[in-house]
Amino acid sequence: MIRARVDVWSPDPAVIEQACAFILAGSVVAIPTDTLYGLAADPFSTVAVERLVTAKGRRPDHAMPLVAADTLQVARWIGPLPHLGRRLADRFWPGPLTLILAAPDRIAAAVVGKTGTVGVRVPAHAVPRALCAACDRPLTATSANLTGQPPTGDPDEVAASLAERIDMLLDAGRTAGGPPSTLVDVTGEAPALVRAGAISWQSVLEIVSEGD
Repeated sequence: MIRARVDVWSPDPAVIEQACAFILAGSVVAIPTDTLYGLAADPFSTVAVERLVTAKGRRPDHAMPLVAADTLQVARWIGPLPHLGRRLADRFWPGPLTLILAAPDRIAAAVVGKTGTVGVRVPAHAVPRALCAACDRPLTATSANLTGQPPTGDPDEVAASLAERIDMLLDAGRTAGGPPSTLVDVTGEAPALVRAGAISWQSVLEIVSEGD
């Protein structure tokens, strides 16, 4: 495994390009986010997602969250945000809000699991956004840990558990940690809270009510 230091605010483009080359070749790269470390792979490549499932030792029927560079990238690869989703994205992205959207047909089955949907967010962290921009697509961001172990914001822990299973670690030091992203399903007429997290449900409802 290659371990490369990256600056939180201004990641070296050469390092990002190296990580992108691994990902587009079907490999798995550990990346920092604004919450914890995640595992980035191409969600539109069945081979890449299978490698990720094997690296984590996870069941292939559990859905995986995605991160993206911006709202336009989400729209291009996943689909246009519904009106409600757009309002929430305008308010909370970049940030710890994951929107549950209808999954496109071209996404790998193991990313969707049995849900028929996919969760995506634009993180408040320059490294994953730069990597998604370089790869020109959203990427997986499932937690960088073996199944059964707790997620971590410590790159040393990522290296200790996954060094033999992944190809690269983008080390930006310890992440901020804290609560996970809030998951909100916006596939229906009203938003549905799937998982409480860093953004309060009340804050979400306040944005929703502004459009009533």
